[in-house]
Amino acid sequence: MTDEATMKAAMQAYIDAFNRSDAAAIADLYADDATVEDPVGSPPKTGKRAIAEFYQMAVATGARLELAAPIRASHGKAAAMAFDVRLNMPQGRAHIRVIDVMTFDEAGKFTSMKAYWGKSDMVLEQ
Repeated sequence: MTDEATMKAAMQAYIDAFNRSDAAAIADLYADDATVEDPVGSPPKTGKRAIAEFYQMAVATGARLELAAPIRASHGKAAAMAFDVRLNMPQGRAHIRVIDVMTFDEAGKFTSMKAYWGKSDMVLEQ
């Protein structure tokens, strides 16, 4: 089983790569057959190619992530983090409050990511 330190380090690496706009580094954190559901309820992106394309689009918005609380591990193969996203939308600058939950394989790679946020969690900044 992946230990807590490995899970937390991978999630911090995700934030750091996102804030560098490094979509390739983000995709490298995922297992080959991983899934991304962002937001939960949208069609999942499956496999590294689809995941890499998703993150190329995401970092192109100028999005930056800031932890709202420490990254949380678990007694299993999952971890979660609450963070704020600031990004450029067609309507203007936006702020989204998000909780991501990642599951891990034995190598410490993400096997899934689910992003929990709804319409009321996104606000346009003035």
